[in-house]
Amino acid sequence: MPLLSRRFERIKSVLNRRMSNLTILIEEVEKPHNLSAILRTCDAVGVLEAHAIFKQGTIPTFNSTAQGSQKWVNLRKHENIEMAIKFLKKKGFKLYGTSLNTNAKDYRLLDYSQSTAFLMGAEKWGLSDSALKLVDESIFIPMRGMVQSLNVSVASATLLFEALRQRESHGMVPNSGEGVNETLYDQTLFEWSYPEVAKWCRSQGRHYPKLGSNGVILESLPRTEKFRC
Repeated sequence: MPLLSRRFERIKSVLNRRMSNLTILIEEVEKPHNLSAILRTCDAVGVLEAHAIFKQGTIPTFNSTAQGSQKWVNLRKHENIEMAIKFLKKKGFKLYGTSLNTNAKDYRLLDYSQSTAFLMGAEKWGLSDSALKLVDESIFIPMRGMVQSLNVSVASATLLFEALRQRESHGMVPNSGEGVNETLYDQTLFEWSYPEVAKWCRSQGRHYPKLGSNGVILESLPRTEKFRC
C-alpha cells in the first residue's frame, strides 16, 4: 500500500536530524544485547551509519533491545580493522579509541565537534593492538569504583552523547537535512520509505525512482512491485 503522508513526514523529520560526520566503529562486539543497544543509541543520537568488524563467519544478530533501530542505522561491515580505519580516515574522520593505556586522555577534555569516529572493542578484551596503533587519540572514561571500565554499550552511549552535547552547545546539530549530503539524503529517504522497492531496484541495477513532496513514487513500476509499496 502507498506510504501514508504522516509516516513519510516522520521519516523525513528523523533523517533531517541525522549526522554523517559522527559514527562508531565496533571491533568484534558480537553479543546481541550489546550490539542492539549500541545501534539504539546511534539512532537516538542521530548517527547515520555505524561500522563494524566481526569474526569471520559471524552473522550479527539483534534482540528486542534494538527496538528496530537496525532498520534506521546502516551497519557497514568491514573485512578487518585496518581496512575499516583506512576507510574512515579517507572520509576525514578523526578516530578516538577507548583504552586504559598511560597515554589515554579523559574523554571530556577532547573536541568532537568535527568528523568523529569512536572505536569500541570486544566485550572482554577491548580494542586490539592493531586498532590502538592506528587511532588518532586514546581516550578513557574515568571510573570511581572498583571496576575499571563500563559495559561496551554504556561506554558507547556515554561517548556519543558527549559528542552530541558538544555539537548542541556550538549550534552544530542539523535539523533540516544539512547533516547529510543531498545525494545520500535522497538515497536514504527512499530506502527508509520503500525498503522492498529499494531492494528490487538494486537487484535490477536501476536507480531509485523520484519521490514527490508527499512521498509518492513519481515513476511507473511493474505491477508486482507496486504491491511492495
